[in-house]
Amino acid sequence: MNLAHPAEEVAPRLLGAVLTHETPEGTVSITITETEAYSGAADPASHAYRGRTPRNAVMFGPAGHLYVYRSHGLHWCANIVTGTDGTASAVLIRAGKVVEGEDLARERRGEKVETPRLARGPGNFCRALGITAEHNGADLLTGTSVLLSEGEAVPAALIKAGPRVGVSKAHDWQHRFYLAGDPTVSAYRLSPRAKPSAGA
Repeated sequence: MNLAHPAEEVAPRLLGAVLTHETPEGTVSITITETEAYSGAADPASHAYRGRTPRNAVMFGPAGHLYVYRSHGLHWCANIVTGTDGTASAVLIRAGKVVEGEDLARERRGEKVETPRLARGPGNFCRALGITAEHNGADLLTGTSVLLSEGEAVPAALIKAGPRVGVSKAHDWQHRFYLAGDPTVSAYRLSPRAKPSAGA
């Protein structure tokens, strides 16, 4: 899988791909159904907009690694690093469908969680998959525990684009990609701090 392209090009191509995490407790695999692209220095909503820091260093490459960060001090979010080495670019994984290890995913998420919601939303995706800070920088292409693989091809007609969820800057950029009508896709929410911005 060639990820050495801008995030906004890779993000729709990741729909249908599968992230798998093997742990002593078992294996969980999730088909990606929703993504968001963040384009580094050119993107006011990106963690790398103001340059390289210890927190965002993984975003600067190489492509194919996992960038994990804590959101609002509450949950972990997983991003797949894209682009050329040295240029920050990443795709946030917003949602997916559990295709292997549903019992383990449900144990992590809660017995009463409806199946389509097991990995719906970036925090829930990481919780269901068992992703935490220790996986920051993991090699998704040649690693041993967390791996990204090609899934079934998704018809272009099913891929939709729209504004990003919950960000206050550049929220109206059409950099959110999702499978139309899929029940695992998260609901769109406009940040109360959002202001109009120029499109990308």
